[in-house]
Amino acid sequence: MNGLDWAVLIGYFGVMVAIGIWSHKRVDNVSDFFTAGGKMPWWLSGISHHMSGYSAVMFTGYAGIAYTYGVTSFVTWSFPIALGIAIGSKLFAPRINRLRSRLHVASPLEYLKNRYDLKTQQALAWSGMLLKIVDVGAKWAAIATLLSVFTGISLNQGILITGTITAVYCTIGGLWADALTELGQFVIQLLAGVAMFIAVIVELEGKGIGFFGAWDEPALQGHEKPLVGPYGTVFLLAFLFIKLFEYNGGMLNQAQRYMATPSAREAERSARLSAALWLVWPLVLFFPMWMSPLLVESQKPDGSDSYGLMTEQLLPHGLLGLVIVGFFSHTMAMCSSDANAIAAVFTRDCAPVLWRRARSWSEGQGLRVARVTTVVFLGLSMAAATQVNSPTFGDIITVVIKWVAGLMGPMAIPMMLGLLRPFRRSGPTAALTSWSLGLVTFWLVNYPIHWSVEGGVPLQYQVSIPLAVSLVLYVLVGFIKPEDTPERLAIIDKVNTDGDGVAAVPAPAGAGAVPTATSD
Repeated sequence: MNGLDWAVLIGYFGVMVAIGIWSHKRVDNVSDFFTAGGKMPWWLSGISHHMSGYSAVMFTGYAGIAYTYGVTSFVTWSFPIALGIAIGSKLFAPRINRLRSRLHVASPLEYLKNRYDLKTQQALAWSGMLLKIVDVGAKWAAIATLLSVFTGISLNQGILITGTITAVYCTIGGLWADALTELGQFVIQLLAGVAMFIAVIVELEGKGIGFFGAWDEPALQGHEKPLVGPYGTVFLLAFLFIKLFEYNGGMLNQAQRYMATPSAREAERSARLSAALWLVWPLVLFFPMWMSPLLVESQKPDGSDSYGLMTEQLLPHGLLGLVIVGFFSHTMAMCSSDANAIAAVFTRDCAPVLWRRARSWSEGQGLRVARVTTVVFLGLSMAAATQVNSPTFGDIITVVIKWVAGLMGPMAIPMMLGLLRPFRRSGPTAALTSWSLGLVTFWLVNYPIHWSVEGGVPLQYQVSIPLAVSLVLYVLVGFIKPEDTPERLAIIDKVNTDGDGVAAVPAPAGAGAVPTATSD
């Protein structure tokens, strides 16, 4: 990097902070901070939903998969996400929006207290927050890895720089700041991605390799196969099922984008836009990664530095700075949205249980706590980032695929399936059994059983078995011990019915009534 590249990077950081300051004027209460007051246009929500699913892991971990295996990086990652969101646009997006418009909640988990009970809500809230600390930690480590390639600064310095800038704008402006910066980041990503795409094509032409002829080169032998290595059919099906839950709200931050739109119909349109972007745009981003074995030689066994080396080699200064900004934009978009989601869960779901005073916070007090929680979460995730590549967590892609994908299912299934009428018989017993034994299964499969099997348990089973166990138990226990009380059925009806005339939600015994609304 030279002075021009640094100017682009510093200018980007300045714009992000300015957006946070501007967004501060639109945040008057907790609802504005966490769900944009339900006033976010569907197209902005869709772009924000799309961008909040990226991070620099794509340019490190998935770049390594593309370098090593080829197109399976798209087939087993962004394609399942696109398909999962498309399905979720009908199945989950409208219902999650009604959580805000009908039940007036500001956290995706807030409804669980009445759908199940307080114990279930707290179990899912605390375990979800802990998982998110590890997940976001991997994202900080990914961007710091790239930053070290370009600047030579240490991993911990890179984590501190990116985390601090993100904390400033998302703490000041809440979800509005997240969405507006993600819009700007999408534009930057578009410019940077197209620049890299063109640079690779020009370089291939200079080497006498055509756009299509590249696949005949020995270095790309077998890279055109959609399913290869550990990324086979079982992995694809498991990942599709996981992403159906994760990217439609199971990891909380995407749920907020659906909640932020004015109506259920707008939430559905938002999801369809995000699905279309996930289907098309990653092809442009992945093409240079697929071609990377022809252009650079990775210095790391997993190929995670290949994209960074390629950008340094192919792009002139200025454009190099823009691509680096693109790396930052991915990571900051995802991490800021995660921080906002976790702050919502803690402020709305956990704090009132821990402290009696939290139940009577004023709007101003709640907003201050939300901002402090955002900073604390980012600090904890930055601390976790320093442990990536340690024996406990493994490398970046191991954290993202094995830990996050493997643990997400047991946490998301009670939250997501609890919205749907076919699962109305499943109550708190089913939810807690599904959650707890799913987590136990993850530990058994990834550690005692993995250690005792020669060669270890294949990756596709490490991530799919915990989810399968949780799903089966959630359904089975619901049939064996149905807990579909009138109060719980009323909650389900509220989020499944269009238009007016929905029955009021009865107040559970010993609890205040859930606020109602009569329309989307």
